[in-house]
Amino acid sequence: MSERAIRLFGDPVLRSKSDPVRLGDPGLAGLVDDLIDTVTVPGRAGVAACQIGVGLRAFSYNVDGEIGYVLNPEIVELGGEAELVDEGCLSVPGFFFPRRRHPFARVVGVDLNGDRLELSGEGLMAQALQHETDHLDGTLYVMGLEPETKRDAMRQIRESDWFKLS
Repeated sequence: MSERAIRLFGDPVLRSKSDPVRLGDPGLAGLVDDLIDTVTVPGRAGVAACQIGVGLRAFSYNVDGEIGYVLNPEIVELGGEAELVDEGCLSVPGFFFPRRRHPFARVVGVDLNGDRLELSGEGLMAQALQHETDHLDGTLYVMGLEPETKRDAMRQIRESDWFKLS
């Protein structure tokens, strides 16, 4: 279908918990196509449906040459001690802040046919699975920053050109 515009910090859809996908919905295949087209832009590791203005539990990923999607994802396992990793977000453009993430994550969901999908990984994949699932729960990564880092991040975001224009 097409690459969709990314919603920016401050858009209410990013702070709302996404509704479960209903399999068989006639627009669902188009949403998946748009998520895939949007995540394949260079430099993108994941795109949640809410980031393109759709409040449904779906996201696409593009990590280490592996591109795909998952519907109704839920984190079923996190492994290892959470550690600080630099993280950014398409909805908070131009910023990277240290955020605690587990080095391993496993997500379970379904594909368009209702078949079970299981995604897991370490490093960037683990980070993407946690980040995108957070989006579907209405949580932007900056909300999970350590308090002092969060204060500084929010100040920088409020002073950014794109935030002033929105």
